[in-house]
Amino acid sequence: MALTLAAGLLLSGCATNKEIFTADYEPVPYNLYPSPEGAYVGDTMPFVTEEGALELYYLYDTDHNGQAYHPIHKYYTRDFISYEDCGEVLKFGLLSDPDPAIGTGSVLLDKEGVYHLFYTGHNSTGNKGMGKECVMHATSTDGAEWTKIPGDTFFSPDNYSKDDFRDPEVFWVEEDNCYWMLLAARDNLLGGVVAKYTSSDLKNWEFCGPLFAPKKQYMLECPSVIKMGDKYYLTYSWDCVTYYAVSDSINGPYVEPDDNVLDGTGFVFYAAKTKHFNENDYLCGWLGRAGTAVDTGTYQWAGNVLNHQLLRLEDGKLGVKEPDSFNEYFAQETKIDDSFTLKSKDGNFAVKDLGVRPATMMIECDVTIDEGTIAGFSFSQEGSEDVPTGLCLDRRWNMLHYEGTALDKLTNNIPTIYTQFDFTKRDRHHIKLICENEIVVLYVDDEKALSSRIQNSIDGSHIGFFAAEGNAVFENIIIKKP
Repeated sequence: MALTLAAGLLLSGCATNKEIFTADYEPVPYNLYPSPEGAYVGDTMPFVTEEGALELYYLYDTDHNGQAYHPIHKYYTRDFISYEDCGEVLKFGLLSDPDPAIGTGSVLLDKEGVYHLFYTGHNSTGNKGMGKECVMHATSTDGAEWTKIPGDTFFSPDNYSKDDFRDPEVFWVEEDNCYWMLLAARDNLLGGVVAKYTSSDLKNWEFCGPLFAPKKQYMLECPSVIKMGDKYYLTYSWDCVTYYAVSDSINGPYVEPDDNVLDGTGFVFYAAKTKHFNENDYLCGWLGRAGTAVDTGTYQWAGNVLNHQLLRLEDGKLGVKEPDSFNEYFAQETKIDDSFTLKSKDGNFAVKDLGVRPATMMIECDVTIDEGTIAGFSFSQEGSEDVPTGLCLDRRWNMLHYEGTALDKLTNNIPTIYTQFDFTKRDRHHIKLICENEIVVLYVDDEKALSSRIQNSIDGSHIGFFAAEGNAVFENIIIKKP
């Protein structure tokens, strides 16, 4: 049936009973959000080649890691819509080495044409009292075969944790005429900081103290910095979330905006690093794999590649959208002439069923949501009597969220996997929903994203629009397919 009904449901407007999607569900390869076969993508280390391609070095994770784990692997892409799996780049060390486990780092090409990979060595035995974690260095003449340089290894400075010292991000700073290294470190007094080192030769490093010390998180993992316009943006991760701070100078001070989260909580987008590529700026991270209970908002460390394109907003804050190349990928467009006005009240909900969701697609539309209303996308299994679940644009809480909650339970639900969103800034919001198998990424107004894995959306499930506790209008609907 084209219209999903609930008690007290009201539907008005130009709605048609015809289903928009009619084809059977067929899974597709993960072109937009890849992961290695039988394994997962951990922290990424983006590097732009001289030929103008993006290499995503990453920590290779499995469900059966041994005492040694996380070798570095690499993907290669020119467009974010197809990736070449280049396999293993750097092996982890022996249990007697500083790096039986490898942590995040960064890659750069020096002025002499030598490639450098700085990364974290982790040995839980403590490296004979020097500390569990250290910075390590490998070089390459071709970016393919790497040689470790044990003599360049160094540990944390005095008055810093010996066990939390990781994620080196190395880059050339023209105004200082030297290389910088940013590190996730823990000052014994300040707590988690982004520490700064400098070097003229990529071998000898001088400690310069903390670049950023918010005095609130245990660690600030995977730091990176990028200039956009006249501002510098420092990204970092903790609490299963990627954050950012902003400054007028690369040297700081860096200040956190009131809302400095661009995607959701709970490992839906983590360890993201910035990179300028093909005239745009990107935030490259990963979407965690689902926990043992699907569609509950429970995610685990590591999963699939996830890249957002960064935008600098008028107020100086950051926004995110899908990579521009996705519009080339989803080249087949169908415009829907109808608009859908959904009305609900007294604890009920309204749904417009669009039919069986394709495995990969993009929906673009505008939505107007009344104050106090929850609206968004509904997902329901074919033939099931269960109430659909909702991916929510929630004007009650000013949030985007999804936890697999049924539409009739939304009013009693306190969001757990969410990102804040201010719906009061404009009356009508532009929405883009991108799906590839169970991965569903929602973008609103090119400001915020909420990434999810929605098992209730695949294998022949229906997708629709919904409104609960009020009214919403969906219009200017465009369906895009590859």
